[in-house]
Amino acid sequence: MINFQYHSPRSLEEAFELLDRHGDDAQVMAGGTALVLQMKQRLSQPGHVVGLGRIPGLSEIQWDAVQARIGSMTTHQQIETNPLVKDRLPLLASAFRQASTPRIRSMATLGGGLAHGDPNQDPPPALIALGAQAVVNSSAGERVVPVEDLFVDYFETDLRPGEIMTNIIIPALPAGSDGVYLKFLPRTADDYATVSVAAVVSKGEDDTCRDIRIVLGAVGVTPIRAIEAESVLRGKPLNEKNIHDCGEAVRDAVDPLDDFRGSSSYKRDMAEVFTRRAVQQAALASHQV
Repeated sequence: MINFQYHSPRSLEEAFELLDRHGDDAQVMAGGTALVLQMKQRLSQPGHVVGLGRIPGLSEIQWDAVQARIGSMTTHQQIETNPLVKDRLPLLASAFRQASTPRIRSMATLGGGLAHGDPNQDPPPALIALGAQAVVNSSAGERVVPVEDLFVDYFETDLRPGEIMTNIIIPALPAGSDGVYLKFLPRTADDYATVSVAAVVSKGEDDTCRDIRIVLGAVGVTPIRAIEAESVLRGKPLNEKNIHDCGEAVRDAVDPLDDFRGSSSYKRDMAEVFTRRAVQQAALASHQV
């Protein structure tokens, strides 16, 4: 591990001042589960680490009638076990529950994981499928970025120098809607997925697909929203043929890499299979809402 100076600001303003002062030599630390590993491997070598753990208000889960607002320092474990998250956004609770191990989930944070930019993580597909937005602050002000637009390239995000992600805003699901997160694991339960799929289905009164969002993880350099596959099913009956065609359309949306979890062609097959399963299960769940 390289030598560095650790800073523990007590306010966002103090954190912004440190980031502005040290510039490219500074790195923000949330839970530390990703950054510490990168530093040990010398993939990241900051001279100054700005920890967010002592800044108040960044680990709260707040609700109103139209949305949830989750602080960026909220841990995976806090999200997966929160009663209101489990009740109102079960897709989100499921995705966080399937991430890594209990030990990691007790430390890893919502904002830290998103800022890491890893396309193989479990939460991003669920957040994108739910239409989540990231609130990002700096000394220059605040901006709101759809999580769908946050991921730019492999381990690269839209976060700019001096910015800190402070909250994630997640809209409430419309009536008659529900979602499912599925993760295909041929190895161990705490491994990255070979393919993951988050699907949110809104069902009309006549059992048609009023709206749908499908997002896949681990099959490209960023999480992938399967827009063409969504259009195959949107406005049509939620029957076996249409859901099959929807899954088939995913094959052209993904761009998986060959690795020890499977070949690219195998991952395309699994993306199709698990998309169909996710849509079927989400459609069934939405019927029960």
